[in-house]
This record gives sequence, structure tokens and C-alpha cells, in this order.
Amino acid sequence: MNFALTPEQEQIRDAIERVCAPFDADYWLRKDREGGFPHDFHRALADAGWLGIAMPEAYGGAGLGIGEAALMMHTISATGAGLSGASAVHMNIFGLHPVVVFGTDAQKQRWLPPLIAGTDKACFGVTEPNTGLNTLQLKTRAVRSEGGQGDHYLVHGQKVWISTAQVANKILLLARTTPVEECRGTEGLSLFYTDLDRSTIEVREIDKLGRKAVDSNQVFIDGLRIPVEDRVGEEGQGFSYILHGLNPERILIAAEAVGLGQAALRRAAGYAREREVFGRPIGQNQGIQHPLAKSWMELEAAHLMVHKAAWLYDQHQPCGAEANAAKYLAAEACYHACENAIFTHGGMGYAKEYHVERYLRESWIPRLAPVSPQLILCFIAEKVLGLPKSY
Repeated sequence: MNFALTPEQEQIRDAIERVCAPFDADYWLRKDREGGFPHDFHRALADAGWLGIAMPEAYGGAGLGIGEAALMMHTISATGAGLSGASAVHMNIFGLHPVVVFGTDAQKQRWLPPLIAGTDKACFGVTEPNTGLNTLQLKTRAVRSEGGQGDHYLVHGQKVWISTAQVANKILLLARTTPVEECRGTEGLSLFYTDLDRSTIEVREIDKLGRKAVDSNQVFIDGLRIPVEDRVGEEGQGFSYILHGLNPERILIAAEAVGLGQAALRRAAGYAREREVFGRPIGQNQGIQHPLAKSWMELEAAHLMVHKAAWLYDQHQPCGAEANAAKYLAAEACYHACENAIFTHGGMGYAKEYHVERYLRESWIPRLAPVSPQLILCFIAEKVLGLPKSY
């Protein structure tokens, strides 16, 4: 067992840190106050060649594994960019995995190079307001037509919590091609990667708690025309294609959560060393030391689970339990580290200029998405412990 980064992985970490260096805490504080997608940050990573870290080399990517992608996302978050910086490129790293696995050579050649180069920005259209995590009950409908304009689908429906839809020109869309009452199991949903046509798609931004730099949206689709060549794989098999991307997504967001928690912990420890009350640094008090020490241990343990899950995935071994556990443990450790960072700062922890209140607001994201902690516990209980299905 070797827990050390390889020399190549160390080079990746160092290179990502150099790209992130100009985008310091004050940059992300401005973004949190003013909003607006961090196009310059996205462009810097694209120009350095990192948006295709886990994409095939044949299409301009680096051809590396989820382990290296997780390292990249952890590094971005840990520099202080947090979930804002990580979310700006999150979709590039894992989002088109179903295309990589199930797309045709022509589709990959058409879609992957622009995404890797940063000229395309994509959003992920799955969640709907009335179904939540019950994906098999999606209502957005794609009806196939073979009219005079060629073979295509017409789509009507609604999506919610769609990140980057304000700036995206592409959408990876899961829609129902067969009525639910005519389907068995996971059949009836199809996956599309197509242009985000704003003449038939209305995007409304959601005013939310944190991560103002990366938008979240409601999306209303009214007559979107999708050419049949923009369908990924077979009609009706879209849900199974999406499943192939779930474990990598959990691993990556877990890595981001660990990085965010470590950024908060680093600020808290620095403040505790410098802040003096009653003639001594507050970091000398066990009431300050112990919560921060506990957070360090929790983050390290979660990080080990991230590495294990990523290693299993890259070795083509089952990793569902580990990926879900990594997401759960990292999200909880991140949240408590950010909470402890505010407690360490006392009243100043509530002030935006010290950054930790922003980290706490962002720490809710990996707890809530892309799957709830309760469903992860249900998954582990059923799939690992063999207990009866509870939902």
C-alpha cells in the first residue's frame, strides 16, 4: 500500500496551484459579492490544458484517470477557490463521461475538443422540480418526429438546479422518450447532448445562499428541436448511461469538499496562532485546539476514502459504496471544519473579509448535492449491509 502521490501527480498539483495563484481569496470574495461567471479562471485552466484531464487523448484530453481529476479538483478548492472555483469547471471534468463511453467516434470528435478547449460550456439537465432524486419519474418529454426538417425530437419540460445554464451553449439533457406507464425498470429515458437554444429554452437564475460566482437555474423547455444525431447511445437507455457518471461525480465533489474544508482549517489555524486574548494566543487554549484537531483528522480520513474510491474506479473495480461513502464523509468533515473555522474567528468569523463565512455557505453544497446524505445511508445499508430496501 502506497499513500504517496506519484511524481506525475505532484506535478499536476503544483501546476494547478500555479494556475490558481492569481485567483486569490479576494478574487473569490469579489465574485461572491458581485456574481458573474469566472470566465478568466475558466480560460486560464483551459489555456493550461487542464479541462480535459480525464478525457481521451485522441480528442485533445490528457487521458488520465479519475484519481488525477480528483487531485485537480481538490487542489482548486483547497487554494481557497472552494466550491465556486471547482464548480466553474466541474462539468468539464466529469459531465461528458457518458459521451466518452457511449458516444460514437463522430460525436466525440464533434463534442469533446471544444469542451476541452474551453470554447464550449455545458450544463447538465437532469433534476426536475417535482421528481427530485426520483429520476425514473422525470416528466420532460422528447417526442420523435420525422418531418420535412429531418429526423429530430421535440422537447417540452422543466429542469431545476441547473448550474452554469446562464453561460452554457450546450446541454446534456435527460428526457423521457417513452411514457412512464409503458416502461419497465429503468427504460424510457434518453440522453441528448445538444445546443442550448435560447429561443426555445428560458433560463431563470435562482437567488441562493452561496456560490454566487456559478449560477444555478430553473430551465423551461418549450419546443426544443434536437437532431437525432445528438442522441447519445440507444433510445430509452439514457438512465443507464447516466449511472456510469454517478460514481466519478461523487468522487470529484468529495475531493472538492475536502479541499474546501482544508482551506477553512488553514485560515482558522492561522488566525488562532495570531489572535491574542488575555495576553496569549487563542490557539493555546484547548477549547480552540481540539475542534480544529478533530477537523483535521476527519478531513484526512475522508480524503483517504476519496483516494480509495478513485483508485477502485480507475482499476475498473466496483466502487459504488466507496464513492458514496467518500461523498458523505467529505461533506460532513467539510461542513464541521468550516463551522469550527467560524467559531475560531469568533465575531470576525461572521465578517465577509475573513472568508470563512463564505466557506460555510459553500459547504452546504456537497451535503445537499448530488445526492442527499440520507439516500447514501440507505444505499450503504442495503447494498453493503444487506438490509431491506427502505424506499
